Amino acid sequence: MTETPHRRPRRGRSASRELALQALYQWQLGGQRGQDVLLEFLAERMTPAADTEFFKELVMQVTERSAELDAVLGEFSDRPTAQLDPVEHGVLLIGLYELAHRVEIPWRVVINEAVDLCRRYGGSDSHRFVNALLDRAARRYRALETGAAG
Repeated sequence: MTETPHRRPRRGRSASRELALQALYQWQLGGQRGQDVLLEFLAERMTPAADTEFFKELVMQVTERSAELDAVLGEFSDRPTAQLDPVEHGVLLIGLYELAHRVEIPWRVVINEAVDLCRRYGGSDSHRFVNALLDRAARRYRALETGAAG
């Protein structure tokens, strides 16, 4: 997972999402428990720019709810989750969690942050797939906010 070199450093929740994506990438590929990955990141990889509590929430909630989030993901995607790139998968898990459980964060912010993470770390067109899928999910979870109601 390599970073595009010419971007500004991220701060606050954006930095937390970036670290959470890195932790979820390690969790997916390394087979560790979510809590173990979280503790490792807190001890060795946290940055003062990140919102630590938001980072902890994302890692713990996404790893604990991964089966539920993957089931939702399956409803919106024709690709089996096992065939998703780990970066795309991690970004989608974070985005789905935020759309469903952090309703105070505007849906457009959730999608824009996810697309930005894909542009930084994902494959060349992964941001389009993630954008389309999270847009569909937003219409379900945030129907009033997106104007998809009724």
